[in-house]
Amino acid sequence: MKPNAFLRYPIVVGLLTILLLGSVALNYFLFDQGRWYYTQLNAARLNPLGLDYYDITANQRHRTNPDLIRVVFFGDSRAASWPSPDLNRFEFLNRGIGSQTTKQALLRFDYHVKPLQPQVIIVQVGINDLKTAPLFPERTESIIVNCEANIQQVVARSTDIGATVVLTTIFPTGKVPLERRPFWSDDVVLAIDEVNSFIRSLEGENVIVFDAFSILADDGRMTNPEYGQDLLHLNAAGYERLNEEIVHILTSLD
Repeated sequence: MKPNAFLRYPIVVGLLTILLLGSVALNYFLFDQGRWYYTQLNAARLNPLGLDYYDITANQRHRTNPDLIRVVFFGDSRAASWPSPDLNRFEFLNRGIGSQTTKQALLRFDYHVKPLQPQVIIVQVGINDLKTAPLFPERTESIIVNCEANIQQVVARSTDIGATVVLTTIFPTGKVPLERRPFWSDDVVLAIDEVNSFIRSLEGENVIVFDAFSILADDGRMTNPEYGQDLLHLNAAGYERLNEEIVHILTSLD
């Protein structure tokens, strides 16, 4: 082939260039995602409970106004991202930590929540347990059982300190992105349904079940696109919708 042969085929050259650039971009994206997951994994191994995530002096903070009802959001990133509603007579604190499982949340409860002496604890946790089901299919049932047991213990510890628990059902998940599809399956959705049924069974004295799943899900039982930020997280509109209901729940306690 003559040196200038490719010049006779500008369309071919253009397509090859696009494919090359696309391949470079895709590999960079996958590398960036892999680095992020690897960093998260090793950060958790260095500090598995995240006990220093919040300043201990903040945990021991006394109420500046004893007339305010103290409310603590507790759980994983979905709790950590939950903005406080605008309500008089309430003081809101957040003790959510991203990527945490129910076991991690349970083990740090006495450190991060108990010293605050909240009257109300809003709990959203569980997805980081259940999203591992496709990775360990032979352990799916034990993952679900352990998730339920840990949630029940969080509820028990909350009521033991005299708090009212607003226990939210686990939020639905959104559209699965390409890079997550090899590590995802419908088992996650089935597990969420099973644990949410268990959560609903826990309603009782000082335990209010807030069915966030039903509010956020569309007809396909995925996060309504209007409320979703990504596979696991909500956008501002999603939290605004949840806060509409939280306001009703909290004012009924006041």
